[in-house]
Amino acid sequence: MAENGAHQSVADEDFSAAEAMLAEYRSIEQQMASPEVLADPNKLRSLGRQYAQLGSVVSRYEKYVAAARDLADMRDIVEAGGDDAALFASEIPDLEERLETAAADVRDALIPRDPDDARDVILEVKAGEGGEESALFAADLLRMYERYTEKRGWTWQILSATRTELGGYKDVEVGIRAKGVPDDPAEGVWAHLKFEAGVHRVQRVPVTESQGRIHTSAAGVLVFAEVDDPGEIEIADSDLRIDVFRSSGPGGQSVNTTDSAVRITHLPTGITVSMQDEKSQIKNRESAMRVLRARLRQKQLEEQAAAEAEQRRSQVRTVDRSERVRTYNFPENRISDHRSGYKAYNLDAVMNGELDPVIESLQRMDENERLEAVGER
Repeated sequence: MAENGAHQSVADEDFSAAEAMLAEYRSIEQQMASPEVLADPNKLRSLGRQYAQLGSVVSRYEKYVAAARDLADMRDIVEAGGDDAALFASEIPDLEERLETAAADVRDALIPRDPDDARDVILEVKAGEGGEESALFAADLLRMYERYTEKRGWTWQILSATRTELGGYKDVEVGIRAKGVPDDPAEGVWAHLKFEAGVHRVQRVPVTESQGRIHTSAAGVLVFAEVDDPGEIEIADSDLRIDVFRSSGPGGQSVNTTDSAVRITHLPTGITVSMQDEKSQIKNRESAMRVLRARLRQKQLEEQAAAEAEQRRSQVRTVDRSERVRTYNFPENRISDHRSGYKAYNLDAVMNGELDPVIESLQRMDENERLEAVGER
């Protein structure tokens, strides 16, 4: 009787989507325990990401099922009568409230989420117009992201960098990874850094300015969700042109006497990736393929979003590289995000890696837009 009551309560909410996720969750759990998967780190990481994504829904759904069962059991006891029926009846309102809260949690978890939130990222910072000042600002942004990475306990690896003589960067690519798959996808690297894509504007007196005048320049940030299983993106060897050459430093001087630098061109799309930071040609090729897979995957997502004509604000949905997303005003110590409306006068702290308040404002904005999208269906 109690089991039927619990089942009826669950059915009343029609959480069939959650039940399907629970079945998939159990299936992935079994796969992750198989020797074949345990021997394949890429496959294990990919399944682990899916497992974590489903887990946030499954845990809430199981709490809902337990609350429904407890309420049904209590109602059965009260209906059976007895000396303690009135005492048990007084507990029903609290159990009903618990069930209602659990149901709301499940509904919230079922709101469409970004399936890439648990992924790692490849982040690129590019100097824009503004000459050396823009390159120096690109270096400042890079340090800001490196410190933020350290605060969150992620790992940081420079994959490729083109430096300037004053210590700036014309272009730099880094790989940022979580230490293992996060239990909650919302804590993933992509979940936080995807909002950084776009044009970042700086207002300050450049070190090269002798008159003390404030200049405005900009740097661009690109963010790609990393492909953790190479099998996700099919790349035929015949589609690649691989060139090797000697590494060079600022001003073009040779820094390596062997042909260790690698340039890979994906012929069908024209995407080109160059790597020269490692002394090993093999390592440079591995890094180049890592970046190429991420870029190809991003291109596929952009084409899919364009075909579906969806107006989604997060970068995985609409990517407008020319959009000015944030302004860093050094004279006023002010940081302003032009998407979420966030503004604060603690730029010095932000540049030291205190990015969470800015990013959280963007996450709330994205969450509200997802809620509105659900309400419009």
